[in-house]
Amino acid sequence: MSATTYSSIPGAAKNETVAQRLSNRRRRSDTIVKYLCILATLIGLVMLASILFTLLVKGVGGLSLSVFTTMTKPPGSGGGLLNAILGTLIQTVIGTAVGTPIGLMVGTYLAEYGQGSKIADIVRFVSDILLSAPSILIGLFVYQFLVEPVGGFSGIAGSLALAIIVIPIVVRTTEDMLHLIPATLREAAIGLGAPKWKMITLICYRSAKEGIVTGVLLAIARIAGETAPLLFTSLGNSSALGGMGSPMASLPVAIYQYAGSAFEDWVQLAWVGALLITVGVLTINILARFALRGKR
Repeated sequence: MSATTYSSIPGAAKNETVAQRLSNRRRRSDTIVKYLCILATLIGLVMLASILFTLLVKGVGGLSLSVFTTMTKPPGSGGGLLNAILGTLIQTVIGTAVGTPIGLMVGTYLAEYGQGSKIADIVRFVSDILLSAPSILIGLFVYQFLVEPVGGFSGIAGSLALAIIVIPIVVRTTEDMLHLIPATLREAAIGLGAPKWKMITLICYRSAKEGIVTGVLLAIARIAGETAPLLFTSLGNSSALGGMGSPMASLPVAIYQYAGSAFEDWVQLAWVGALLITVGVLTINILARFALRGKR
């Protein structure tokens, strides 16, 4: 037996050939999937670059100081987007400020307190429905329960609609990030005598802060460009900013109204508004990334 080589054993050469074929097949499959992923990445980058390039080409030409200092005026009067910019900032800030704490608390409950609870399952199911629901349905909901009973459109209704959009995004992100924290960190804090609320705030939130902040930024990026909910809630104001109790201007609604206009200066303002929203969202994301990286 000692003089017998492995290749002389009956069936050994055949098994070796089959194994080699399987190995080659796996390598080919891996190579194909790798290049398909690269191709998909390139397609996505090209599409993103084309969108940004179009916004720059169409929008930069209309940028001027009057865009940021002048209210919207009739066509040919040299108006700007000051009222729309301020309206977007106000409604986005209020919507984020209202929706983020609620989403954070609900996500914390689902991850830390509601494990195995039927109530938690129902809340998670409703949150997932809201996350995937078209934003126009949220606008219709707020219109039905706030705008119509009050008898008029308002910035409050627009901010509430945006807050409802923020909540499920923050809920899902917070729950997922808290689930990624090792149980040993929780056990160590509780073993030292820390109450559960302190363990969550000092250990879990600090460990998951980057993911939670990313979820909040995603929510801001979404509501900053929402048009449909605002059409049913704050409506827009083409001549002034408008108060919280009256129709309020916003960039998405202004873009919607001006993009299909027959006047060239209004179409140019629509491109400028789209560029401002894109640059604003990118700036917020970049600044937050650098701020979190510096505290790491």
